[in-house]
Amino acid sequence: MFKQFKKEYKQVLKNIKKYQKIIVFRHQRPDYDALGTQLGLVTWIKDNFPSKEVHYVGKNHSTFMPYLYPYMEELQDDVFEGEFLAIVVDTGNSSRIDDERYKKGSTIIKFDHHPNIEPYGSINIVYNELSSCAELVSDFLFSCGNKYPLSRLAAKYLYSGIVGDTGRFLFSSVNATTMRNAARLMDVGIVPARDVFDAMYEKDLASIELQKFVLNQFKVTEKGVAYYVLEDKDLKSLGIDSERGKEYLSIMSGIRGVPIWFSVTEEVERGTYRVSIRSKILDISSVASKWRGGGHINASGATLNTLEELPLLIKDLEELIK
Repeated sequence: MFKQFKKEYKQVLKNIKKYQKIIVFRHQRPDYDALGTQLGLVTWIKDNFPSKEVHYVGKNHSTFMPYLYPYMEELQDDVFEGEFLAIVVDTGNSSRIDDERYKKGSTIIKFDHHPNIEPYGSINIVYNELSSCAELVSDFLFSCGNKYPLSRLAAKYLYSGIVGDTGRFLFSSVNATTMRNAARLMDVGIVPARDVFDAMYEKDLASIELQKFVLNQFKVTEKGVAYYVLEDKDLKSLGIDSERGKEYLSIMSGIRGVPIWFSVTEEVERGTYRVSIRSKILDISSVASKWRGGGHINASGATLNTLEELPLLIKDLEELIK
């Protein structure tokens, strides 16, 4: 157990016992960690407190569902009336929470592993040195003891969150603690290949076409920044939505002499371009913050208002390399 959160863990369990209605939230445009943590926590609460009313909200993901995760609930406003406990996972800033009705929560609990720039919760449990939020929530659940066991389904969801945010344990954020937490989830009885990896990495034909596009279109600057751009016309041609824009970002991660790589995806509904930036060795978070974003040292997001800003972003990233 992470001893620094012993007091907070007790407060969270106390609040879960206190409230009859509990709603779990996560960030917009969810990844494996957001969904795995959210659904793992929901499953654990339902398993151990069957008399409670438990919900999970947010927009569906176009490729993760229903193969790995169930579709999200669509709740009417009346569900959010009266007292309820709101638990928000894997979301550093309140503006990114994928349902503003979390504000109606009588008590708000924040579980997160991003820098705690905005402690919006009544209780804030934030550990930004962890590889994933699923790792943090797993630690909390195990701290509750044998009286509140973790089921195979809950462990499956949480394991998928760790796998997703560590790139199958390849990222530099992985350490011995990460592996111990993953092992504890496996001890519950999950078989990673069957329960997680098969559904997580099986590809449809659209994925293969996207992979082909990325391999043919990505560029590398003289100073070692690799990137690809997906405009709306490309998304339509490939038959995918903007959520899938960074799906093959990892293709550029193993290129010798390329310490920074990123993807740019047009989001017509927002009138902006979504940027996902990665590096194994350099702190890219400051550049991401400059370009209307933020995140972790080696994995961050940013936003461009127009593609005319792209050369300026590249210049800033090249300065990090220099």
